[in-house]
Amino acid sequence: MSTNREDSTSGENRPQHFATTHWSVVLTAGQEETHKSADAMEQLCRGYWYPLYAFVRRLGHAPHDAQDLTQGFFAHLLETNLVGKAQREKGKFRSFLLASLKNFIASERDRAQACKRGGGWILVSLDEHAAEHRLTSELKQGLDPETLYERTWALTVLEQALNLLEQDYVAAGKGPAFHQLQVFLLGEKVPLTYSAVAEGLGTSEGAVKMLVQRLRQRFRECLRTVVANTVATSSEIDEELRHLVQVLGN
Repeated sequence: MSTNREDSTSGENRPQHFATTHWSVVLTAGQEETHKSADAMEQLCRGYWYPLYAFVRRLGHAPHDAQDLTQGFFAHLLETNLVGKAQREKGKFRSFLLASLKNFIASERDRAQACKRGGGWILVSLDEHAAEHRLTSELKQGLDPETLYERTWALTVLEQALNLLEQDYVAAGKGPAFHQLQVFLLGEKVPLTYSAVAEGLGTSEGAVKMLVQRLRQRFRECLRTVVANTVATSSEIDEELRHLVQVLGN
């Protein structure tokens, strides 16, 4: 058995994006316009646009109207500095965002003007075709708008964590190994076996089991990192992760 303990995610090689930064993205996005705050706002928009879009669609709005409303809501966040008014002690950012969207929709009288919002800001590009394709199966489940929002939020968190993990392995020059090992990540039944992957990687089955164990540990750390950006304290991370598991389990 190999005694090589080199890990793609250990020590000095670990990327800085794994640092825990409670609400840092939210607070930075709420500051006066700077390159840093603009980047933070773009990160927020990219992370939350699909759950919000899914919520609006489930309310009964047509795809183009839902896209306009979602873009209009992001523009509203920018124009009013609403993100800067978010307070850590008043709950999770996902809850704050959903409540703000409900208020925006309730007060939006002129739907035709939604697509004209933006004030010169370059908002996140909404891939309507991809979103509608993804929504097809989710809408068939008959979930109410709030439950659909929670579920798409949870899936988005998983996707963001997976992206961070992939970046980590690619940066360490272990992208090919990641792409073969990721099928074991979420513990779902997969057609591949450890021995088959071991043959592809040119290593032993025992080594593959160890690699998968490390991969799952790093994935849990990535999940904590993503969740930490939208909670107020470290004590809330585990609570939010339990909520994520509960949402996906329903």
